[in-house]
Amino acid sequence: MTSQVEPLYAINDLVIDLYAATVSVRAVDGVSLHVMPGETVAIVGESGSGKTVSTLGPLGLLPEGVTVDVRGTAKAGGKDLVGMASARLSQMRGAYFGVIFQDPISALNPMLKVGPQLAEQARRFCGLSHEAARKEAVSLLARSGIPDPEDRYNRYPHEMSGGMLQRAMIALALAARPKVLIADEPTTALDATVQAQILELIRQIQRDNDIGVILITHDIGAVASVADRVVVLYAGQVAEEGSVLDVLTSPVHPYTRGLLASVPDFRAEDRVEAHEIPGLPPNQIKLEPGCRFAERCEHVEPQCRVERPPLRTIAAPGTPHRVACPVVIRREGIAVQ
Repeated sequence: MTSQVEPLYAINDLVIDLYAATVSVRAVDGVSLHVMPGETVAIVGESGSGKTVSTLGPLGLLPEGVTVDVRGTAKAGGKDLVGMASARLSQMRGAYFGVIFQDPISALNPMLKVGPQLAEQARRFCGLSHEAARKEAVSLLARSGIPDPEDRYNRYPHEMSGGMLQRAMIALALAARPKVLIADEPTTALDATVQAQILELIRQIQRDNDIGVILITHDIGAVASVADRVVVLYAGQVAEEGSVLDVLTSPVHPYTRGLLASVPDFRAEDRVEAHEIPGLPPNQIKLEPGCRFAERCEHVEPQCRVERPPLRTIAAPGTPHRVACPVVIRREGIAVQ
C-alpha cells in the first residue's frame, strides 16, 4: 500500500484582513489552494484580487506599515505557518520557500555584489563552507541562463540588464534549495522574448528539481505555457479552479469567461475583438453579502446578491474542476459531483 503524497504548501479557509490607520480591507476571504511536488499552479485574477496576499501573507512577506490579521491554516512541511513565531517563520521561509519577486531590486541589495548575496543564502540555509557556497552561487547563475557567471558573480545589480536581474533573482530564490518556488508576476517588466525565456527557465527548474511552483500572474499566455492547474481569484475569493486545459478551454464562471475574453487572440484567422469586463471590482473596504461578481455579471439572479456561492465540483475527468457559480451550472445543465 503506497502512502498518499502530501501537498508541499496548502492553505485552507484563509482569511486575511489588512489594517491601515483609518481603514480595514478583507483582502482574502476563505481561500483554499495547494501545490504538489512537481506541479505548477497558476493563480490569476485582476489587480487586487488577492493573488499575492493569499500566497505570501502567511509567510509574513507583506509590505511594512500595514497590520495583518491572518486566520485559517497554511501548512508547509507539516507545520502551520499561521501564528508561528517570527524567528521560526523567518527560518522556515528561507529554507522551504524561494520567492521570485516582480521587482528584483526589492530582493537584491543594490549595495552588494550579486554573487556574494547568493552565496550567503547558500551558507545560511544549506550549511555550505565559504568556498562551496561561492561555487554553488556561480553554478546557480549559470543554471539561470546568465552568461559568463564568474564575471557576473562580482557585478552589482545596477550593472545588469532587466533580464539578467530577473535571472539573478531566480538564482537567489533557488540558493536555499527550496521545496516551493513562488513566482510573483516574474515577467511583468520584461519584453516578450525575455518573458518567454524566463518562463521556460522556471518550467525547466520545476522539472529538474521536482519542486512545487506557484505562479502569480495576470498573463493568460504565461498560464497556458507553464501551468498544470489554475486558481482564479476574484475579490479575495476563489471563483474557479481546475486543470489548465479545463479552465482555459471550458471556463464556467462568468468572471473566468470574461477574463479570457479580454485577451486578444492574435493567432486566429478571423480576428475577434477583445472585450472588457464591464464595471469595477467591489470596494473591499465595505463588502456586501452575496457573490462578489454580482454587479458585473450578466447572469445575476436575486439570490446572487444575498448568498455566497459555494465551490461546486463539476463532473470532469482527472483534476477536479470547481466553480463558484450555481446559476451557470444550473442554466447550462452542467453535472455536479
